Amino acid sequence: MKYQTGTEAFIQGVRTLIPLTPGVIPFGLVTGVMAIEMGMSPGMSMGMTLLFYSGSAQLVALQLLQNGAVPVAVVVTALIINLRFIMYSASLAPYLHHLPRRWTWPVSYMLSDQSYALCAVKFSSGELGRFAPHFYAGTAVAMWLTWQLSVLAGVYLGASIPDTWSLSFAVPLSFLALLVPNIRGAASLGAAMVGGLVAVLAVTLPYNLGLVTASIGGVIAGLLIESIRKKALSSASTNDVEREAQ
Repeated sequence: MKYQTGTEAFIQGVRTLIPLTPGVIPFGLVTGVMAIEMGMSPGMSMGMTLLFYSGSAQLVALQLLQNGAVPVAVVVTALIINLRFIMYSASLAPYLHHLPRRWTWPVSYMLSDQSYALCAVKFSSGELGRFAPHFYAGTAVAMWLTWQLSVLAGVYLGASIPDTWSLSFAVPLSFLALLVPNIRGAASLGAAMVGGLVAVLAVTLPYNLGLVTASIGGVIAGLLIESIRKKALSSASTNDVEREAQ
């Protein structure tokens, strides 16, 4: 779909992100509740949320703080968990690097799993045209607001949310909703399967290193499968040319 204006692309980005919010809101509520239960003030809780803007890293950091971990361990662990954003940034850089800094700083800060998953395929296909950054900004802003408001709600609702709601169960479901539509070939399927298998096998690794290990394993598997596929296509093309020449 080609857009006529940046505003139109931005609004469409917001609309595209909205269906994913039901899987994000429970995650934010759990984070806010956990921060208050640890004794943090509402101001500290929201300050941490604004600084981190990473649900998984924030939850792990809260758990480490609750267990009395030293600040250095908390910071290092959060950085390890967020290593995936380096891969995300490298993937999106060719489409966003030309933007002025007044754009690149905010969009870098607001990068999320959801925004990346929604934009990566659209960027590579070229369907967004020159307003691709506006579409991305729409998904990023919508996701950022959803997360901040969800945590804020958790901070003030606190213990009034019953355990029977099983809010944390919505988190993996939201990531599955992002993963499945993007499996469009052997490489992406192989990456998903290897990443999932490694994540299960490495779940007991300390500091949530299983997530990083699974991400790296999935990327390597996808690259290998894509390399093998290209070699097979090249070989088949060469054979066809040779047969035609004979």
